[in-house]
This record gives sequence, C-alpha cells and structure tokens, in this order.
Amino acid sequence: MNLPTVKQLRYFVALESHEHFGKAAEACFVSQSAFSTAIRELEATLEVQLVDRTNKNVTVTHIGRQIAAEARRCLRDIENLVELARSNHAPLTGELRIGVIPTIAPFLLPNILPPLRIQFPQLRLYLNEDITQRIYEKLMDGELDLIILALPYALRSVEVMPLFPDKFLLACREDTQHTRPRRYMFDSLAPESILLLEDGHCLRDHTLSACHLQDMDKISRFTASSLLTLVQMVDSDLGITYLPEMVKGSTLLAGTKVKIWPLPEESYREIGLAWRRGSARETEFTQLGEFIRTTWQTLLATV
Repeated sequence: MNLPTVKQLRYFVALESHEHFGKAAEACFVSQSAFSTAIRELEATLEVQLVDRTNKNVTVTHIGRQIAAEARRCLRDIENLVELARSNHAPLTGELRIGVIPTIAPFLLPNILPPLRIQFPQLRLYLNEDITQRIYEKLMDGELDLIILALPYALRSVEVMPLFPDKFLLACREDTQHTRPRRYMFDSLAPESILLLEDGHCLRDHTLSACHLQDMDKISRFTASSLLTLVQMVDSDLGITYLPEMVKGSTLLAGTKVKIWPLPEESYREIGLAWRRGSARETEFTQLGEFIRTTWQTLLATV
C-alpha cells in the first residue's frame, strides 16, 4: 500500500487553510510548482480528487475537507512522537518553534533572546509573529511548539503558564487637548477621544476590559492597524491611548512627543506561555517559562 508522506499532508493542510496555491506554497516555503506537484501526487496516492481547480479559484472538495481534518490529526500524532523522542535529550536544545503576538514580540524578544542564547547555546529558535488566533491555530496544527500571548484569551486543549503582569499606561502628548496627563480622569474625557487598535487585536479587548472603558462614546471610530500607527495618531493629538508597560525603553515612542504616565487604578494584561495539552516536553517548556519570567523581572528592576 502506498502511503502519503508527511510533506504531502503538511502541504495539503496548508492548501485547505489558504484555499490558494500561491499563498499555501509561500507559507510552506516552497515553490508553487513543487507545491502543486506534491498535491497531485497526494491525490494519485489516495486515488481521490482533493481540490477543484479553475483559473482563479481553488475549492477543496467535500472529501478533501474530511481528509484535511484527518491529516491534521496525523500530523499532531507525528509531532507527539517527535516530542517524545526529544524528551530524552538535554532540555532546551535543538529546534523550538515559537509564535508571538505583535504587541509582545518587538518589546519582549530583544530583551530575552540574547541571554537565552547564552544560557542555552544549542537551542535553535524559529519565531513566528502573528495575531493570537492564528498562532493558536498553528499551535494546534503542530506548526508551532509554543505561543507567547496576552491573557485572558479563550483557549482549548492547551496548558497555559502565566509569566508576569504587564501594566497599562496612559499615552498622549504632554500638551494634549484631550486631558491633563498628571490629573487624568476618564469621566472628563470628551467623546471619541480614545484611540485603540482595530478589531482582531487582543490588545484592544484587553485595554477595554482592564482599563474599564465602559463608555463606548469615548472610543474613537478611527482605529489603528498596528501599535506604530496608533502612536503616530496620538502624536498628531488625534486622541489619547493606553500602552502596555513593556513599551518603556523601546524605540516605539522615539521621534515623537508622546509620553506615558501611570493610571490612577492599576490595570494590566497577563503575559503567558501556552503549549498543547499532554506534550511530552512540558517540563522543558515550564523551564523556558521560568527563564522568561526571571529575565523580565530582572530587567524591570533595572529600568
């Protein structure tokens, strides 16, 4: 009996997710011609049509959807096999694939990666930066080993290790027309004076919840697609915003007149590490979490 290869299964899972040969091939770091050949070989091996092809669209067939679901389960089982084998190696050696969200990666990683490389020189890190939902999906599909995210966030079938709280700070120009930074009061803000990230970024939801922004009339209908854009909007005094404490000391505010102040009430999001439940590398992942926590606490004490 001819059996599909792991590579073919990975490629087809990517195609089912993207529904586009070019995008799926790019996600798998392979040429589109090689990708298409692998999918045709998989169809020949299984003796079934997995996708309907037209000039512009790719439609996964009904049986293709079912096979993609089974392929994901097969890939997870293979990942578990590899993890079991690695559990006999020295901890934090070899390859480790970590997903990190954009509101954490530029601020946390530059501070923890240099000491991590010194402490664990045989560890090879592969990083993927994306929004929470997508790195969670990649974790569950076996494309990532770990994810670093902000909590709370609804997750299933994972183990979560809280690392440290990340306070929210008021961010605005010192001469802003929207508030008096040193005497900030939420109730005194005018309508549409608070700028936030657009829907889809968990930082928006965490800001609304942690900072108790219940009066939605004060939230601007204009949103930003990234923290950099948000800071530029605040620098133009289009409004005020709230930034996580980890931006302190970074280059995010460089070249602007935006400053940050503590809020009257302590508000924060929790930074956490997550991995698939039942992973054979749980002890190793916990060790990494402890390293990140200790390194960050040491850094905060010196800032």
